[in-house]
Amino acid sequence: MSEQSKLLSADGTILSTAISEIRELLNKSRQNVATQVNQELLSTYWRIGEIIVRYEQNEQIRAVYGEETLRQFSKTLTREFGKGFSRSNVYNMRLFYQTYQKFQTVSGKLSWSHYCELLSISDPDKRAFYEKECIASGWSIRELKRQKESMLFERLLLSRGDSNKNEVLSLAQQGVEYTQPGDIVRDPYVFEFLGLPENKPIMENDLEAALVRNIENFLLELGRGFMFVGTQQRVPVGNTMRYVDMVFYNKMFRAYVLIELKAKEFMPEAAGQLNMYLNYYREEVNDPDDNPPIGLILCTDKNNLDVQYALGGLSNQIFVSRYVLYMPEKEQLLAQVERVLNKWHGEEENE
Repeated sequence: MSEQSKLLSADGTILSTAISEIRELLNKSRQNVATQVNQELLSTYWRIGEIIVRYEQNEQIRAVYGEETLRQFSKTLTREFGKGFSRSNVYNMRLFYQTYQKFQTVSGKLSWSHYCELLSISDPDKRAFYEKECIASGWSIRELKRQKESMLFERLLLSRGDSNKNEVLSLAQQGVEYTQPGDIVRDPYVFEFLGLPENKPIMENDLEAALVRNIENFLLELGRGFMFVGTQQRVPVGNTMRYVDMVFYNKMFRAYVLIELKAKEFMPEAAGQLNMYLNYYREEVNDPDDNPPIGLILCTDKNNLDVQYALGGLSNQIFVSRYVLYMPEKEQLLAQVERVLNKWHGEEENE
């Protein structure tokens, strides 16, 4: 290579490095500007809400405008400042201040659209849960709406059995805490994003293929920390080749998660099969710093007594959960959770 070619090559490397630095600087700068703009917007809307509440408390204002206060605010602000001051948005500004009376409790990681969606949740514990999960999981508005519609809060409460006051408070104050393998499990899982018919029989390989095609949504439904490894992962034991339906890795637990899909109700023999796969992964696949693998059987239905006896005495962590191909029956879930919450509030009153 000639000296001139070497010089051109070196210049190209230097130029590429310089552009990378500039690109990183610009991206960081834009992100900082966006964060500052969002924080200022939230602060402004909160202060507008505070002004509205303060003026509504004035007897003279209340006498003149009464229930028309918000409409008057909306009409005047829209005429002077343009879009962004519809009656519903002004209502949300007032509710924003009333809900977060200390602005320090407002997170700049969430947008105004996030807060408008959160403000539609009347139950404070439920709202706090979704706010924490939005921040921790980086949910978009679309994902927040989906998780609300799929009733994640209620599903998590019921997944933990007869939930109590401490469980409600834990979800509200910290979101989903991952302290033991069972914390990653939900019941049921909701796969409405697959668009599969509710009453039409489906084969296990078709379900697997549909989940892979929608892997991003599946990862969101599984929860935080999951990374997709692959499908039909080989388990060569003796002269027989077997395959795990789906394998993930959970960063929070530093453990492989093996999932077996069943297009029918839980059968006890599925536990024995998955237990063998977990033993193989622990002995042959795990790295020294990996924790023991976790097994999850996803089925259409389960008998809790069958599950109890099938999993009893196993050293491996295996869980059984149902999945549904459509949003859960809200009335049924709400009734169960309402019973839990009523019990909790009743205990509070007696204290």
